[in-house]
Amino acid sequence: MPKPGKKYQEAAKQVNRNNLYEPAEAIELVKKTASAKFDETVEVAVRLGVDPRHADQQVRGTVVLPHGTGRTRRVLVFAKGEKAKEAENAGADFVGAEDMVAKIEGGWLDFDVAIATPDMMGAVGKLGRVLGPRGLMPNPKTGTVTFEVEKAIREVKAGKIPFRVDKGGIVHAPLGKVSFDNEKLVENFQALMEALVKAKPAAAKGQYVRAVTVASTMGPGVRVNPLKAQAR
Repeated sequence: MPKPGKKYQEAAKQVNRNNLYEPAEAIELVKKTASAKFDETVEVAVRLGVDPRHADQQVRGTVVLPHGTGRTRRVLVFAKGEKAKEAENAGADFVGAEDMVAKIEGGWLDFDVAIATPDMMGAVGKLGRVLGPRGLMPNPKTGTVTFEVEKAIREVKAGKIPFRVDKGGIVHAPLGKVSFDNEKLVENFQALMEALVKAKPAAAKGQYVRAVTVASTMGPGVRVNPLKAQAR
């Protein structure tokens, strides 16, 4: 395993590994220890008390971060006729039907979010093996299979992000950029935590939020008190 660089080591010295920080304190420390020359993303990892191997303990959903992620997301919409026009007028970056399906089959993946009207899913379904592993497959559970095209595009552009527990029982999500004001990052954090708590499966037993860590792209992780993380 490669040894961490000097910048990382210096940043890590400022973090007390044994301490559980208040959310605002943790985010302030993450910003303080970010040393890359680019505007790093602030990310959170939440370990949940669920067993993702069981279907009734899956945690999945979406949340609109009040201040967005700081990244412009390119939206592709699979639609025809009036819904295609609606998508174009709503600001979709790419709009198409079978032509877009063929383009993706040819290797094109220059987009961040895919939305589809229900009548297009017969054609889009063929892309499951390509889009599924990349988290790009339209899905009714995340609001990306819908006839409400304008609303879906508006939410994505405003900062709507999906979240899903991985095999290790952890949810990873972006909170914004290091350049964001502390208050904006805290509010985005609170919105995500609220959505995770609401998504708690009925089958989950014991402590639900087990551990919370925030970090910048190149910075050290800062542990957040799980109880404080759920408080408003």
